[in-house]
Amino acid sequence: MPTSRLIRRLRPVVDGHPRLRTLLKRLDNRVARARYSLAEKLPSTIRPAPRQITIAITADCNLRCIGCRYGRDFMTGSVLSLDQVRALLDDARAAGVNRARFFGGEPMLHPDLPAMIRYAKELGFDAYMTTNATLLERRIAEVADAGLDWLTMGFYGVGAAFDSYTQTRKHFDRLRSGLEALRDRYSKQIEAQLNFVLHRDSCDLGALEAAWDFASTYGMFFSVDPISETIPFFVDPTGVLDFEEEHRPRLEEMSAALIAKKRANPTRMPQSLELLNALPELLLHPETVRIPCDANELIWVGANGVVQLCDTAFPLGNIHERPLREILFTDEHKQACVRAFKLDCPNCHCKIDSRMRKHGPSLRRFAL
Repeated sequence: MPTSRLIRRLRPVVDGHPRLRTLLKRLDNRVARARYSLAEKLPSTIRPAPRQITIAITADCNLRCIGCRYGRDFMTGSVLSLDQVRALLDDARAAGVNRARFFGGEPMLHPDLPAMIRYAKELGFDAYMTTNATLLERRIAEVADAGLDWLTMGFYGVGAAFDSYTQTRKHFDRLRSGLEALRDRYSKQIEAQLNFVLHRDSCDLGALEAAWDFASTYGMFFSVDPISETIPFFVDPTGVLDFEEEHRPRLEEMSAALIAKKRANPTRMPQSLELLNALPELLLHPETVRIPCDANELIWVGANGVVQLCDTAFPLGNIHERPLREILFTDEHKQACVRAFKLDCPNCHCKIDSRMRKHGPSLRRFAL
């Protein structure tokens, strides 16, 4: 049994003993690094082992964030029905998947989101969603009653900076109201993480402090989400978000500030020191930061029914043509896992921290 599954089985005990949890996580990382090391020599040892299914239940979105194609021209009008999502969850659970992530677009635009969460919990999944949280005040009671475990939220700035990036009006006020409802009524039930989107304009110590204070106000974990133009639903046609070599001093300053916050608040920032140290190279010269991908642990399903290894690459089929159970563990699935590990793909930033923790050479390269 993989150590991570052992941790899940022992969760009631582990959660009450932080030192034991830390020791088990360290053991899990050591085992993972050993597997990575072996796989670099023998890539054929990589096999499908999906632990998480991400389901983009709708392609609609109520924001118009700079660069994001959701809600515009990406899978336009596509949506999955409750019955389709239930079938996906059935097949994923039978395949050994233990975490269901509800995604969009904006998942809270889907009227059946609570029913989907409730069904996932009935099957034994950990259930979480990625949301812009501007509809949270309206729907927090529904998703909480359904059993949502946690949520992650992309964060684009405070006040006018948020509305400018999302190209909307008054949505920051809605975001704040939703998080107040979460904090005041459901903070003991639902954990929340703020993902600070790091791009050219947000690479500013003032913006970082404002985001940090915002996360602290609402009791949220704090994570950094470096911008990436390799994912198919993101385009920066005017080049206003990405970095050039001239921005290195700002990036190094930001990296140092994040490292200081991590050292002072290790439990609030889940990402590793090595990743925070790697941010300048990752954003300026991503071609030099090649970390084998663990997408063999993932399955992604788009609102149009397409099944991929991840949201960036390796299409495997479509649930409108055959069920998920017939798509998983095929030769094509196995080959995709090996290709992902070898980075025969756009080399995106997805799961970059978990990948780095498993990759000895990268850990040594960016060690502090």
